[in-house]
Amino acid sequence: MMRILLFLVCFPFSIFAQSDTTSKYLQEVVVSSSRISEQLLYSPVSILKLGKPYFQRSGQASFFDALENVQGVQLITPSLGFKVLNARGFANTTNVRFSQLVDGMDMQSPHIGGPIGNALGPTDLDIDQVEIVTGIASTLFGMNTVNGLANLMTKSAFDSPGFSFQQKAGFTTNLYTESTLRYAHKIAPKWALKINASFVQGNDWEANNRSDLNPLANSSTNLVGADNPGRDLVNMYGNESSNRKTITLQGKSYVVSRTGYEESDVVDYSMKNTKGDFAFAYRVAPNSILSYSYHVALLDNVYQRSNRFRLQDYLLQQHAIQFQSAAFSFKMYTNSENTGNSYNLRSMAENLDRNFKSDAVWYADYAKAFTTSTTSGASIPEALNQARAAADLGRYQPGTTAYKEVLAKLQQINNWDLGAALKVQARLVHAEAQWNVSQNKFLQALKMELLLGADRRTYLIGSDGNYFVNPEKGNETGDILYSKTGAYASFSKKLWDDKLRLGFVFRVDKNDYFNLTSNPRLTAVFAPNAFHSIRVGYQEGYRFPSIFEAYSNINSGGVKRVGGLPVMSSGVFENAYLATSISAFQSAVLTDVNKNGFTKSSAIVKNKGLLVKNPYTYIEPEHIQSIEGGYRGALFGNRLVIDADFYFNQYNSFIAQTNVNVPKTSVLDSIPFVLNDKNGQTPYRVWTNSKSEVKTYGASFGFNYRMNASLILTGNATYSKLDKSENDDGLEDGFNTPDWVFNVGMSSIKITKNWGAGINYRWQNTYYWQSFLVNDWVPAYGSLDAQVQYRLTSIPVSVKLSGTNLSNQKYYSFVGGPQIGGMYMLTLLLNN
Repeated sequence: MMRILLFLVCFPFSIFAQSDTTSKYLQEVVVSSSRISEQLLYSPVSILKLGKPYFQRSGQASFFDALENVQGVQLITPSLGFKVLNARGFANTTNVRFSQLVDGMDMQSPHIGGPIGNALGPTDLDIDQVEIVTGIASTLFGMNTVNGLANLMTKSAFDSPGFSFQQKAGFTTNLYTESTLRYAHKIAPKWALKINASFVQGNDWEANNRSDLNPLANSSTNLVGADNPGRDLVNMYGNESSNRKTITLQGKSYVVSRTGYEESDVVDYSMKNTKGDFAFAYRVAPNSILSYSYHVALLDNVYQRSNRFRLQDYLLQQHAIQFQSAAFSFKMYTNSENTGNSYNLRSMAENLDRNFKSDAVWYADYAKAFTTSTTSGASIPEALNQARAAADLGRYQPGTTAYKEVLAKLQQINNWDLGAALKVQARLVHAEAQWNVSQNKFLQALKMELLLGADRRTYLIGSDGNYFVNPEKGNETGDILYSKTGAYASFSKKLWDDKLRLGFVFRVDKNDYFNLTSNPRLTAVFAPNAFHSIRVGYQEGYRFPSIFEAYSNINSGGVKRVGGLPVMSSGVFENAYLATSISAFQSAVLTDVNKNGFTKSSAIVKNKGLLVKNPYTYIEPEHIQSIEGGYRGALFGNRLVIDADFYFNQYNSFIAQTNVNVPKTSVLDSIPFVLNDKNGQTPYRVWTNSKSEVKTYGASFGFNYRMNASLILTGNATYSKLDKSENDDGLEDGFNTPDWVFNVGMSSIKITKNWGAGINYRWQNTYYWQSFLVNDWVPAYGSLDAQVQYRLTSIPVSVKLSGTNLSNQKYYSFVGGPQIGGMYMLTLLLNN
């Protein structure tokens, strides 16, 4: 009932609080929608602009966290120090379809293909504004922007000199602190420097979901719930499919898993993020600046991909040179990463067990103890539990000296069959140039704009012998090189007394392994006056496989995960069978043996028709076509600003993963028998393309209503939907996005002379999460945030008391992630 009431009264916390004069908002300048300065009113795509007033009014812990409440934006939380932005569906914990830029430069970690939250990004003190394109931006920004981008724009040392210091002290599961400083200074009329530093320390939220992912493993023997010896709890590792075995005990077949360890046993939940940056800028001319910048971050926190990881001593760096003028711009930068002492939690758990006792010995001890227990009169469930206790006798116990010593040893073994280390060194080099030809007098007379640009990116990934192996013969230990070159031309024309703007963008890209691709964008914006605009557009985009999707080569929990390029997976696609069909086949065999009296041999022959040969092949670029439109306007004497958009997307050759197994025989009659035996097959997880035509559609609506000179009511609603075709092959990575997200808020920067406050409520409905770690439903949740602040008049100091999830009703934003509780913060800001 409360959700319906909230929906009827107002839509949630929007981004339109940019100015207390709402008409001014539509005249704000944006650059991310067209890569040149233009008024928001005339933007041809869905773009949202956030400035200082929005972040001041938010009760979130940082400006980056506050993006969760923005219209059309989804934020998921793998850990307190690692949050992932997305828009318009297909969210995952390392989103390669949504780019995160800082002053137009990609902040991704090269081997991951996406950023680690805001680890390398700006601080609260240096952020000037954020522009978010919610939708395809590939025509102008290239790969990794088929879902959109966020451009985090920092303050200029020339325009915002001075010293600022901010201290936060708060509480989550433990004490949380953040110390931040910024110093900017004009050395001379043409020279300026800027320095930022930040240190964050706290304890992460725990991931402790104990739902069983394998509840029916022993349903043929009526062993379910706590009696199921094949249990696989979500946040317990070492008991997954590669750590299970079907064993025959007294004529019955049972699926039995190794015991494993809970996540809290194998991870240090302490979180640290030390980062800083400095920049020198030289004003070549009044509107031309040449600059050099350096960003660095050292991280300790939890990260998630197909498995969860402890990032420890993880070093990220970026060096950049930029030149910016009204007519020409150039950027060249390099990002590098060193994973330090990071490790895989799943590999750590399973190799702790195997370091104690090999699988062969453990299962032999288990079977022997089972026989002893049943002979003594124990029931089957009792005997299975007693067998586990006997096989685990002497097992490493968390907290003991022996346990800590083995964990430290495995943390440094860079082979996930034996250890757990993540030892990757990688970098990317990116260069781009842009020429704004619109300065030409002939084009200006015709009211035309022309923009030309080109870019080049090369990844250089260290071949560590575990995570990545160079497939080039004779160069197995050399760097893997993976490059892409692109170019674009953007043309626009004003008509009807500048009320109509038509735009056309055309982009081409060439990747080392794929043919030339082309991306067009056609747009029209009609603005009859300075208060209303309507936009429609059609655009296409391609996404080349990320370095991980193309080149991965890793044993991940007993499953060989390989990139989709022919050089990585030759022979796998041609000879494999779908793992889903193998599971169905093995389950049918178990049922016939345990319930229907078949011999194993006859049950295999009977059910071999369930096995399905792999229909997929080597990876190709992902292609998207999008139609979208929207409206921006100021109504009721400019007191109300609204923004609405809709879209329809169609994906072809959607990049995703599938699990396949290759039998260790080529004899056709023998294949069903080896596929019923874990030791007779090699499991792979391969990157490939869906054969389905994947369609998504949605809409969002947001408003900002200025109730008086300082009080603002804000709201937004976002609807997202996946519409699969009738040829659905079930391969797509999960849409992983709620149908509905609502925000509603009220705030005032100046309730009285020195006081300000704000409150916001966010709600999203239940949605299905699909990943290779776990598939399950994410329950609906709501979160209430609030803040109150006081500004001193005698000195430039303000104090802010804020809290998120004030009721501390714990929820998780995706399955397998941490339980997110309340966060309460006191912030002291000195801004001189």
